[in-house]
Amino acid sequence: MNITILLARRGDLDPAADTLAFAFEQYPWTRHVIPETGYTARLRQLQLLYLGYAHAHGLVAVTEDLAGVIAFLPPTAPEPDTEMIEQIIRAHGDRIDRITPGEPPADAWRLETLGVHPDRQGRGIATALLTFALNEVADRGGKQVVLDTSDPRNVRLYERHGFHVAAHTPGTDGPPVWTMHATIERPPGHVTSFPASAEAALSQYLKATNTHGG
Repeated sequence: MNITILLARRGDLDPAADTLAFAFEQYPWTRHVIPETGYTARLRQLQLLYLGYAHAHGLVAVTEDLAGVIAFLPPTAPEPDTEMIEQIIRAHGDRIDRITPGEPPADAWRLETLGVHPDRQGRGIATALLTFALNEVADRGGKQVVLDTSDPRNVRLYERHGFHVAAHTPGTDGPPVWTMHATIERPPGHVTSFPASAEAALSQYLKATNTHGG
């Protein structure tokens, strides 16, 4: 199956947030940290906030039909502004204290979200998104990547992409959480497998061939 992955445009973020709201409808972690009242609207609002932030300061990639979405943030991303923080607090309501930020390695990129619409799951879309995004992170100089997941099925997916479990918090007051790390290793001159466009493909080609030897 041919899956086309693109770097997201600003106009893609709204439908991408819809996709993520469907994908995370029953996800244990979001069910734990978002109130039941207005859950779906709150979930979508949070996904749109995080996508906008990642689009501005990191990377967001989508399938051509917007059925799959992935977002990464670099270690250099600034702190969210006051308005965004206030919106996040309101969306989480009285469950905001259930969120305890982790301490990723100082030089690590962070996988913020990866979701595929339920109607399109099981078709290799998550693998294509991960392959594209990890290559893009490497193109931007990333060496380390971290993520958290509360679904054991995701652990197996990420392990196939070179991640290993760095920590596991069993579910007691909330769902279990697996923290995973990966080191990105790519051969020199490697070109991303899923170019976003003809212009992006040309840019990748120039980066791969613009080397200076003595």
